[in-house]
Amino acid sequence: MSQPVTDDADALRGLDFRHLRLVRSGVRLDVQLNRPDAANSLNDRLIMELGRLFSALYWRHDIRLVTLSAAGKHFCAGLDMKERKGRADPTVNGALVAQRRISEIVIAMRRCPQPIIARLNGAASGGGFAIALAADIRIATPDLRMNAAFVKIGLSGCDIGVSYFLPRIAGAGVASEFLLTGRFMDAERALRAGLVSAVAPDDELDVIMEGFVEDMLATSPLGLRLTKEALNIAIDAAGLEQVVAMEDRNQILCTYEPDFEQALEAFRNRSEQRARS
Repeated sequence: MSQPVTDDADALRGLDFRHLRLVRSGVRLDVQLNRPDAANSLNDRLIMELGRLFSALYWRHDIRLVTLSAAGKHFCAGLDMKERKGRADPTVNGALVAQRRISEIVIAMRRCPQPIIARLNGAASGGGFAIALAADIRIATPDLRMNAAFVKIGLSGCDIGVSYFLPRIAGAGVASEFLLTGRFMDAERALRAGLVSAVAPDDELDVIMEGFVEDMLATSPLGLRLTKEALNIAIDAAGLEQVVAMEDRNQILCTYEPDFEQALEAFRNRSEQRARS
């Protein structure tokens, strides 16, 4: 049964969420940005909540998978410019601390062991673009519009990890085009560039989302967790030998889990059934 996650619930005890809606369904956690009247823009409270959530998930091996979506017409329009009218703090040190609170969100997203499936709609701009890119898999509605809005307001186009994620996902050419100009990328272009895995209307996208969830939860808990970890390391590894060493370690670890024997036996049974048919 799905149940809302509150501050006294099992999933994330002691954390008080006002702008995030969390629903726990067994080993799955559905997270929804919930400031629809402000296009889910990032005010100080939402920034704090996102940082605390994904940092807490690092220790929650009982939660195996996270879906991330948004209430209303937009995924996230970036920083709440009504709340943040200029510098975050009059001092360099204070401003850097405020900046780091935002950037730590995407670091925590990559560090947490759960795969994150992001369901994108409407605007995913600035910080919303960064959060979308930090997910493991992205799917989108046809009205998706993403951009690195930072360069449009007198800042560098490289912010909150986008200059790390975008070239690694879509290549240096695509990254240069969109980070240097701040242009919007629509859903069709995002699909061609490999930034999203599927584009479909709302009802169809729900089915696609559930397909990803089912496939991931059909794997062993340790295997799924180590796959995300190894992919993160492989992207930045110095070479093939470092990647193979990590893969070797992970495979051996997985063989000592009970899930391995069960999965192997299930595979053998399916193979025998196909051979007889």
